[in-house]
Amino acid sequence: MTAPVTSFSELGLLPELLQAVIDKGYTEPSPIQAQAIPVILQGLDVMGGAQTGTGKTAGFTLPLLQRLARHANTSASPARHPVRALILTPTRELAAQVAESVRDYGKHLGLRPGVVFGGVDIVPQIQMLRAGVEVLVATPGRLLDHVQQKTVMLGQVEILVLDEADRMLDMGFMPDIRRILALLPAKRQSLLFSATFSEEIKRLADNMLKQPVLIEVARPNAMTELVSHEVHPVRREKKRDLLAHLVRSQNLQQVLVFGGTRIGVNRLAYQLQKDGIHASAIHGDKSQVERIQALADFKAGKASVLVATDVAARGLDIQELPVVINFELPGAPEDYVHRIGRTGRAGSTGRAISLVCADEHEKLAAIEKFIKQRIPQTIVPGFEPDASGVSALMHTERERPERRPDRDSSLTRGGRSHSPKAPAKPVDSIFSAPYVPSNAASPVVEPAPAGPQKPRRQVAALLGGLRKSG
Repeated sequence: MTAPVTSFSELGLLPELLQAVIDKGYTEPSPIQAQAIPVILQGLDVMGGAQTGTGKTAGFTLPLLQRLARHANTSASPARHPVRALILTPTRELAAQVAESVRDYGKHLGLRPGVVFGGVDIVPQIQMLRAGVEVLVATPGRLLDHVQQKTVMLGQVEILVLDEADRMLDMGFMPDIRRILALLPAKRQSLLFSATFSEEIKRLADNMLKQPVLIEVARPNAMTELVSHEVHPVRREKKRDLLAHLVRSQNLQQVLVFGGTRIGVNRLAYQLQKDGIHASAIHGDKSQVERIQALADFKAGKASVLVATDVAARGLDIQELPVVINFELPGAPEDYVHRIGRTGRAGSTGRAISLVCADEHEKLAAIEKFIKQRIPQTIVPGFEPDASGVSALMHTERERPERRPDRDSSLTRGGRSHSPKAPAKPVDSIFSAPYVPSNAASPVVEPAPAGPQKPRRQVAALLGGLRKSG
């Protein structure tokens, strides 16, 4: 049995990269890093499954930089700095943070990193690309914009990374990814990382990867055990009041709150501000400058609450974020994993709180089935849910209800007999009358008349006339 790796120095990394790791304050590699780095250094394709916050960004960034280190040079010619590694991410925030990791880990190597994403002026990006970039981090849409304008060439890419591949599929990037793959050299190293492995992800891996090494540090769709899960049943109209109560009563200083829609996120942040709680909003309709400012205020403590849509679920990296609150449960159970992955990162503990009303109990049941565990539920005094929704939300076993008998059978419940309802009378008798075929549909045989019959009139035979008698 192979002894566990306890130091980055055991992974065969260059001294320049080890120094960068020390500068970042890391000493021991995470499980995904210990498994992925040696495999990637061998030039093999990888299909990596790891929950968010496990250090997978460094897991592919460090070996990627080492494999490209031989291309580092100080030439001013753009031709000496073509794109040799392409890292695709689903969101702007994630692209910016991956690019920051590439800069931090590669600062002693001399490779040029760059990042392109939408929502900002494209001109500075064009200037950066024309100057030459070896490691390019991009969102699919903006990358194709540059391809169309012929400001980036991908013919010398040696390494491709798809980060958060499942999220890309959720956001509808599959056609863009196919177009990008068609622009890349067939001979390349490809790395695919995903928090969850759906059938679509497996099909994408079959088309993109060549004999990949599967690396999983946890069971599929698993979550970190450092995060505690809580559900507070509540009436929908009392959700905002309960959120404000939790922030105040528990003195929560840094809370990431997930809403359902952009309008709802804006409204919730505004209402919290009126309640005296410093809050800001971040979603897809915000400009990149506004999103960066909102995130900066949250990290600096100027805003104690950051209200976000799922666009931020994969792009926020906040050190030791203590609490994530689901103001609205996500439509897909996978997004629950992505949301709460913002807390409990890098070995720190975290809390995931969900405010659930009666019409969300089916979403809650789907989430519990997906993560394979039941989430404890606690009713906060003063914020009790509707009586009609208590049984559904507090259903401890989460079993499928018994199948109902046929309506026409006699039912007995609580000593009362329930007879089936009488069928409603049709508005017009034509709707209940049996079908009678039309008279024209079949010939009608007339009865023979009684009494003597008149002799039939003879008709001349065709071309022959009538035969003479006698």
